[in-house]
Amino acid sequence: MRVAIYARYSSDNQREASIADQLRMCRLRAEKEGWTVVEEYSDHAISGSSMIQRSGLQALILDSSRGRFDLILAEALDRISRDQEDIAGIYKRMRYADVKMFTLSEGEISELHVGLKGTMNALFLKDLADKTRRGQRGRVEAGKSGGGNSYGYDVVKKFDSNGEAVRGDRTVNQIQAEVIRRIFRDYAAGKSAKRIAVELNQDGIEAPSGGDWGFSTINGNQKRGNGILNNEMYIGKLVWNRQRFIKDPDTGKRQARPNPESEWVIQDTPELRIVEDELWSAVKNRQKTVKHATPDEGDPVENHFRDRRRPKYLLSGLTKCGCCGGGYSMISAHLVGCSTRRNKGTCGNDVNIRRDALEERVLNALRHNLMKPELFQEFCDEFTREMNKLRMEGRASIDAAEAEIKKIDRELDTLVDLILKGGAADRLNEKMVKLERRQKELKSFMAEADEPPPLLHPNMAHHYREQVEELYAALQEDSEARRMGAADVLRSLVQEIVLTPDTVSGELQIEVRGDLAGILTIALERKKPADGAGGAQVEMVAGTGFEPVTFRL
Repeated sequence: MRVAIYARYSSDNQREASIADQLRMCRLRAEKEGWTVVEEYSDHAISGSSMIQRSGLQALILDSSRGRFDLILAEALDRISRDQEDIAGIYKRMRYADVKMFTLSEGEISELHVGLKGTMNALFLKDLADKTRRGQRGRVEAGKSGGGNSYGYDVVKKFDSNGEAVRGDRTVNQIQAEVIRRIFRDYAAGKSAKRIAVELNQDGIEAPSGGDWGFSTINGNQKRGNGILNNEMYIGKLVWNRQRFIKDPDTGKRQARPNPESEWVIQDTPELRIVEDELWSAVKNRQKTVKHATPDEGDPVENHFRDRRRPKYLLSGLTKCGCCGGGYSMISAHLVGCSTRRNKGTCGNDVNIRRDALEERVLNALRHNLMKPELFQEFCDEFTREMNKLRMEGRASIDAAEAEIKKIDRELDTLVDLILKGGAADRLNEKMVKLERRQKELKSFMAEADEPPPLLHPNMAHHYREQVEELYAALQEDSEARRMGAADVLRSLVQEIVLTPDTVSGELQIEVRGDLAGILTIALERKKPADGAGGAQVEMVAGTGFEPVTFRL
């Protein structure tokens, strides 16, 4: 019995040794049962309520489909997952892969365990969340922190008369408090959040995260009450339960949802006041008159984040500053410039370029200069030869293994016949053991062997040129649907566009970087060879190990 062991602990508050303890107990059980441990998987400080972000569990599920083991061994079923849907899905996958599940607590896992334990674990998570929130509410109502800390305060570490740690107490950090007052005074005086961030960075003042200040750290979100200008702690008012967090079942990431104001818990903490009421009111009044560029999540449906996913411009999100690595984005109606310089003032790149001029230069480069025809043809020829060579070598190894397995089967049948006819059993058995061991090695090789890369069409360079011309033409059309589809193809080819000011001319040098294998794919996507063309396939997967192609405009 080949066994894979899985171990997990859920939070940073638990010991790293918990993993070692679980693995050790599982090894002892495997040794007692006479099982062979072939692999160990683990996840550190990750909750059992979601399996999406657990690399160890994902690797376990993937290897089960490859037949690497016959049984999964864990300390308890809740180590594998606490989510009802996840544990049922894992169990179904293991049944399909003919892999059993066994835990030290429950024994061999069946449908009954999945149903009962899944329900119990879900109730445990809900009860744990309720108890945690009840404890947080009690601390907030006592004027203490409900979790986390705000810029401008230090956590107070002290003990009670019984030696127990007293949690939730904070005190004002006077240095950071003066920075907060400066931000409020500057904003009330008419400075923008961007200007304030630039001046703080120029003065070498660290942001709450320890890096550079950005305007979003200052502005925050008024409806959620975050950001320096919206934190009511600064006027001695502790607000808790303003929002709740729900895990996205597709990504496993937490998403914030606002709670009704009637559910908020508000506690006065005058000892933590930093900003006076008059200054606070001045800031609030100015915020009402300022229209922020980024809509809040509570705005009308047309501004919902799902409607803003498609890039607004052809090259949005692809352009980077060659000096600081930050983004190049729209800084006016027609110009793109370095976002870091504009928002933080920490980059010296002040050269801007018109968006339409940038797009035209990139499109013309894709059309004419991406690859010189003769050089591209040479690359395609060499690429095709190498890929086809790899495929034939891989296929030859697999064919040889299959042939040897069949040969061993025939030899084993012959040896069995000899034993039945009264042959020398000891010598024949020894030979059979060697053949079976070799057969097992070959089958293991077959199970783990990757499918050889597909054959490529030798005329790919010609198709490539045609496809680039079609792409360019589609981007010039009036049809919105066709132009958007072509834009998606273009964006899939370009990894990033780096804009760097030339120290001599003062103009921007534009460097386009893209995945060469991805670029080649557009030549093959719609061009299938005719039947009988040597059985060649023209499908190719992007990212086949080649370095990204780069060219300058």
